[in-house]
Amino acid sequence: MSAGRTLRLVLGDQLSPDMSSLQDCCDGDLVLLAEVMDEATYVRHHKKKIAFLFSAMRHFAGELTGAGHDVRYVKLTDEGNSGSLAGEVERALKEDGSFEQIVVTAPGEYRLLEEMQGWNDRFDVPVSIREDDRFICPLDRFNDWAEGRKRLMMEYFYREMRRETGLLMDGDKPVGGQWNFDQDNRKKLPEGIKLPTRTSRQPDDITREVISLVEDRFGDHFGDIEPFNYAVTRQTAKNDLKFFLTECLPCFGDYQDAMVKDEAFLFHSVISMYINCGLLDPRAVCEAAEAEWEAKRAPINAVEGFIRQILGWREYVRGLYWLKMPDYAETNFLEAKRDLPDFYWTADTKMACVRDAVETTRKHAYAHHIQRLMITGNFSLLAGVVPKAVEEWYLLVYADAYEWVELPNTHGMALFADGGVMATKPYAASGAYINRMSDYCANCSYSVSQKNGDKACPFNYLYWNFMIENQDRLKGNQRLSMPYRNLSKMSEEKVAAIKDDSARFFKEIGIA
Repeated sequence: MSAGRTLRLVLGDQLSPDMSSLQDCCDGDLVLLAEVMDEATYVRHHKKKIAFLFSAMRHFAGELTGAGHDVRYVKLTDEGNSGSLAGEVERALKEDGSFEQIVVTAPGEYRLLEEMQGWNDRFDVPVSIREDDRFICPLDRFNDWAEGRKRLMMEYFYREMRRETGLLMDGDKPVGGQWNFDQDNRKKLPEGIKLPTRTSRQPDDITREVISLVEDRFGDHFGDIEPFNYAVTRQTAKNDLKFFLTECLPCFGDYQDAMVKDEAFLFHSVISMYINCGLLDPRAVCEAAEAEWEAKRAPINAVEGFIRQILGWREYVRGLYWLKMPDYAETNFLEAKRDLPDFYWTADTKMACVRDAVETTRKHAYAHHIQRLMITGNFSLLAGVVPKAVEEWYLLVYADAYEWVELPNTHGMALFADGGVMATKPYAASGAYINRMSDYCANCSYSVSQKNGDKACPFNYLYWNFMIENQDRLKGNQRLSMPYRNLSKMSEEKVAAIKDDSARFFKEIGIA
């Protein structure tokens, strides 16, 4: 056995052969992947999320072995499994004393990076933590962009990324004459429109084994594990991307904000989980979407809107997370303190929109961005739910959720807990917005047209109750000048009715 061997740890969301931890892998090195209880339970992850990642990890281990790498794969049920990543590194070191260094790509969560930074002392072996270069914007580049700016506006960051990558650019100008086509992407889904038919795939033997494992070991976790239809290999993930580009992208832009009862996917790509775990490359995905516009197979509003989600939002929230952590997670600008309602787990609520969003999440470990922001996020904002409880829910229920992407989106965008680092105002909305963008209200137990009383849509009075409760904190926000002018004109009786309805509702759902 040769000296100078390297132990290379690959995490469950680093399933790419191009990871920085693997780029100089040579004969004699050992690649370690491990299913460990700590990572499956630090929050009680959705059963389908665990199954997706364990199966994708096992398939990736096979891919690496097929490419000639020496792989040590530790299954959750293997005898001696320590239950933690550090424990599995320690076991590998003890069983083979010839390793001269440990190499790992930086994790996507602050808690894990902090732990790894202590491994040099723990193992008495040099630990090299390399940059995760799967992202389009290196962290140093983001920090340079952020330095000295009073406001870290995603739109301006996005424009710089467009210029630097050349995506959707005509020289130094954006194609189509404008940077952002969001105004064209807010249409309600019309009746009778044909939705793409998504083909089902049968889980292979590896996935079947994982499903049985998850049912056995995590059966009390949230969520449905079957039917299981997600890609767990690089090729099947590419097939799902191709399906989106050909069948969904042409209509994606128009209807990306639409919501329809019992329709989880509409024209959405449903590939964020593949990008975030390494099965798809974000730059290649953006280039593939750009090629559809260049070939005149998809309109500019659809392609720009899709690329903005990746090149803009995804890169921006990752940079913001690492720039602001760990203090960022502790802020609670609105001093929200209520508990997360039970119906976030049970879907047992008369609010049709919330019920559908939670049921979709339970079935698929997925909900699209408007359901997350303007239904479950909006309700938590209006109800004043403590941020940490909401953030833990988002982190555990969605298959694409890791703290680097979940925390800024929930903390900053959905809850305004950062006081405006990300958003210029809270994304608060009444039932009118939900009615405009969905078909939920037509068959809801509540009336979206009623503003007060036990039959009124709770979003209606909760919106104004939110404005009342947070008046001292938000009244100076220029983007909220109109609602606060309207509030100032309300009679004392109207304000009292809003408060009474809100107090009654909070008591009904057990978070008063």
